[in-house]
Amino acid sequence: MSTFDKREQGFENKFAHDEELRFKATARRNKLLGLWAAGLLGYEGAKVEEYAKEVVRADFEEPGDEDVFRKIRADFDANNVDQSDHQIRRTMDELMATAVDQLQNEG
Repeated sequence: MSTFDKREQGFENKFAHDEELRFKATARRNKLLGLWAAGLLGYEGAKVEEYAKEVVRADFEEPGDEDVFRKIRADFDANNVDQSDHQIRRTMDELMATAVDQLQNEG
């Protein structure tokens, strides 16, 4: 294997690793977001975990974060939870940082 081939394989491995971490961080962020939103919605007990799972599943509707944002926004609107779009998006960003920190500290 040439030096070029080794470098190429190294870049491919790094890309695959980074994508896996991004997927795990997003899934964890969505669960944390679901737990946060469930609290604001007044859910308790098993309903909290079930709602968090619903938020994680919502992310598989389309690429990006808009599907998750729309779910939270719709549920807040339906239940008269007073959170602005900016507050929801800021919480999404903050929880992504938390999720990344948690994943980095596990390894």
